[in-house]
Amino acid sequence: MTLPPFTADIHRFLERHHYERVTPRAALIDMDGTLYDSMVNHTAAWHRLISELGIDCTRDEFYLYEGATGRATINHLFRRAYGHEATPDEADALYKRKTEYFKELPPVKVMPGAQKMVSELQRMGLTTVLVTGSGQNSVISRLDTDFPGAFPEQMRVTSRSVTNGKPHPEPYIRAMQMARVSPSASIVIENAPLGCEAGDRAGAFTIGVTTGPIPETALYEAGAAIVFSSMPALAEALPVLLLALFTTSRQKS
Repeated sequence: MTLPPFTADIHRFLERHHYERVTPRAALIDMDGTLYDSMVNHTAAWHRLISELGIDCTRDEFYLYEGATGRATINHLFRRAYGHEATPDEADALYKRKTEYFKELPPVKVMPGAQKMVSELQRMGLTTVLVTGSGQNSVISRLDTDFPGAFPEQMRVTSRSVTNGKPHPEPYIRAMQMARVSPSASIVIENAPLGCEAGDRAGAFTIGVTTGPIPETALYEAGAAIVFSSMPALAEALPVLLLALFTTSRQKS
């Protein structure tokens, strides 16, 4: 017998987390690379900054650090290069310079399919919460214009909201608290391994989307319950996926 779409993925998630079912009431959504096609600019700014310090790095490696706070990224590279972390003042000054480099680049565009995805979630009555490791005001300040009503100030988790960034589950746990939902009533939408790991560790049904060079396998390995090949593909599948989540229960052993 052929199972309905997404049933096998949902069953695997329910077994792994020991849930009876998932009843989505809130969608916790990453920003860079998910809502905005901004990672090309972020990786360029990071690569410029770190190269200027004389630290060997590649442009693509910064896709793997997506979701971490700026300070965490800087400390990771300092430990690798120097064997110690940057001082708080050093990290803040370097992140400020990275932000300035980012602002010099062309304005980022909304990720194709992201507005349709958010509209579909709102249409189905889910609370939407922003969960980003960024403090980049040049992008965050656009949310009200590009996604009107979706991410009010009290429904935003940024690098300033948490002590521990992704892959720690704190950002998504904080988002669940904001939305007043349990992990089994949450879905996470992410495009990066650190974010997928954070969402899964927080107990949410985590949806991965490949919007850059990171392969689907890396998102699955990090904890994504299901992965889509693009944001338009996710937006198109959302009604069926959400219905499947509401109607699929854990198999009896």
